[in-house]
Amino acid sequence: MFTVGSQLSTGGRTGVISTPHGDIRTPAFIPVATRAAVRAVLPEPMRELGAQALLANAYHLYLQPGSDIVDEAGGFGRFMGWDGPTFTDSGGFQVLSLGAGFQKTLAMDAKGVTADDVIAEGKDRLATVDDEGVTFKSHLDGSRHRFTPEVSMGIQHQLGADIIFAFDELTTLMNSRGYQERSLDRTQRWAERCLTEHERLSAERSAKPAQALFGVVQGAQHEDLRRQAARGLRSLDFAGYGIGGAIEKENLATIVGWVTDELPDDRPRHLLGIGEPEDLFAGIEHGCDTFDCVQPSRVARSSRVYTSRGKENLLVAASRRRFEPIDPECDCYTCANYTRAYLHHLFKAKEYNAATLCTIHNERFIVRLVDRIRDAIDDGTYADYKADFLGRYTP
Repeated sequence: MFTVGSQLSTGGRTGVISTPHGDIRTPAFIPVATRAAVRAVLPEPMRELGAQALLANAYHLYLQPGSDIVDEAGGFGRFMGWDGPTFTDSGGFQVLSLGAGFQKTLAMDAKGVTADDVIAEGKDRLATVDDEGVTFKSHLDGSRHRFTPEVSMGIQHQLGADIIFAFDELTTLMNSRGYQERSLDRTQRWAERCLTEHERLSAERSAKPAQALFGVVQGAQHEDLRRQAARGLRSLDFAGYGIGGAIEKENLATIVGWVTDELPDDRPRHLLGIGEPEDLFAGIEHGCDTFDCVQPSRVARSSRVYTSRGKENLLVAASRRRFEPIDPECDCYTCANYTRAYLHHLFKAKEYNAATLCTIHNERFIVRLVDRIRDAIDDGTYADYKADFLGRYTP
């Protein structure tokens, strides 16, 4: 399934992940199609901008339209008109982050505060964890649902992605050390149950394309817990591994290094929820192969765009008469055909195609960045490319 190519002394490498729907050349950025759609952009432009695969969310597709409907359609790729490789996450991130009320932030700014039962101020708990699984309320209508490792595997088999993830418990930086330890034990047991159910469902649905199951390494920012989690999952012989959890940016490279040091070299590693340029360099340099993040499309909808000089906001008054592309170095459809002045106008006028054009640009910028990093590793110029890019880019 995975072939390693060129390698860096730090552990970074190039490679190829083979799936039933095509190969993924790694390192690769995987754009997020949360509800079987990249928001504001059709599948065809995603192919044209170079996306090799898309990732959808099991939690959201389970709630709407229902994983059974997606299964009848032939899987989420066929459902949305995408014929390339696909990923789905387990739903654990959404169930548990929404349950704690932090949504995407996961209390990243809560330094020095620890607790067993974490809930955001002013929020109601929407999810309760026990050793068997998670009971939660839908964020759509308040209806009650239950996810277990077996349920998550059933949903992801119906969604039909080439690469799926084991159901894990996501903790926040605010959880106490004791809770992190108990959670890690629970996630290990859930991983074993996921493998058993995955094997059962694969045999039962043998007429469907094969799916590769990745285990997810948690452990917050504790070195011993991260290494313990990686060793535990390695013993279960997953097809690949995800690295998850809330990680402070300044510790990203260190934590990734702990984990990849323990994982087998012949299996792919996916860094969940990471997509900022400086973080991609850190993850790739220390041995991660694929990445997903909603950030490129999310910030595009609020007029923020990536450029070779850093992230910029097109709504500032200075853009009003700038009849030039977002980034003269970019080869995307948007930069080839539209100016900052026009995009500024679209956002001011609240036109929907503002989000479409900026999402195309942002996704292309990040996809191309990772493609260029891959090429630089292959041709031995990685250090020079990193110094040049980060020397000009200001986060």
